Amino acid sequence: MSRSLPRIRPTLIAIAVCVLGNPHLSAAADTRVPKVRVTSVRRVYDNGPHNAFTDLCRFHGRYYLTFRHCPDGHMVHPTSSIIVLASDDTKQWQQVHRFHVAKRDTRDPHFLTFKNKLFIYTGTWYTGDTSPKQYDMNELLGYAVWTSDGKTWNGPIMLEGTYGHYVWRAATWGDKAYLCGRRKHEFAHVRSRKERDMIVESAMLESDDGLIWRKAALFQKTYGDETAFLFENDGSVLAVCRSGGGRNAQVCRSQPPYVTWQRRDLDRYIGGPLLAKWGDHYLVGGRKTIGKAVTSLYWLVDGQLTEFAELPSGGDNSYPGFVQLAPNRALVSYYSSHEKDADGKTMTAIYLAELEMK
Repeated sequence: MSRSLPRIRPTLIAIAVCVLGNPHLSAAADTRVPKVRVTSVRRVYDNGPHNAFTDLCRFHGRYYLTFRHCPDGHMVHPTSSIIVLASDDTKQWQQVHRFHVAKRDTRDPHFLTFKNKLFIYTGTWYTGDTSPKQYDMNELLGYAVWTSDGKTWNGPIMLEGTYGHYVWRAATWGDKAYLCGRRKHEFAHVRSRKERDMIVESAMLESDDGLIWRKAALFQKTYGDETAFLFENDGSVLAVCRSGGGRNAQVCRSQPPYVTWQRRDLDRYIGGPLLAKWGDHYLVGGRKTIGKAVTSLYWLVDGQLTEFAELPSGGDNSYPGFVQLAPNRALVSYYSSHEKDADGKTMTAIYLAELEMK
């Protein structure tokens, strides 16, 4: 059981938020989607080191926020860990768990509620005892921790069937869980990142228990990358896929048993994509790189993006999480490095943005 730690008080930040009505955003012109107002943005975690890659969920009546923490920065380091915060009201947050994996970099934590358990999945790079100058995708391995009550946590335990895969967001349909795992085609050895990007493929992995995984489908054969799945009631799946090498993101669709996939290029790159259902509408979030890099939110309609907000962000940022608070209210987590601390040093901190749908 995790030791209770002091409450973390959020810091309100007085920053202009670019929302609907900004002439650079296009949602006002699309009558098929509702207007959204960003009612507040607050910084909820910053302690000097690098904090990044968020996710957000509700479990057993409480809200949970997770992210990677690393004193050595963004890149691959064995000093990284995953932090989990909990809140009853989304205002006051308390650390309830923290874990790391020896000789591995832990990053990109994501929640999955499955069979009355809350899982957190993390992709890990092998590092050895020190930060490596080179690292290999073929040594990737997924890990998980899980809880039944939010108090007692199990793991971390390696995920069987994920060696050589970088695991990312997960989703459920029926009695199975599905996970994005990207890997090099036939686990090939290549000499450059450019060569690697061309042969990275994205697989949909399937599990009956959340811990043992097997291949269910291959949905990106080249330039595979981070992907968010959303399953409809009939089992059809919608996915928003970042593409490797800085290429434009894709929307992918499939029907069970997920053998045949339809793919459509979007009009921009999306880093750390989020895909969620808010009412009857599909919400997408992530880093855009048109102009400066910022975290943006969109509606997805007929395979096209309609942007409705740019959140206060810059530099190293994005990787949002989402939870609906009420039919017209929602909360988005993300990280950014657009602010400086009292000494003038750049902070990479965790933020929460409250949204109101009109």
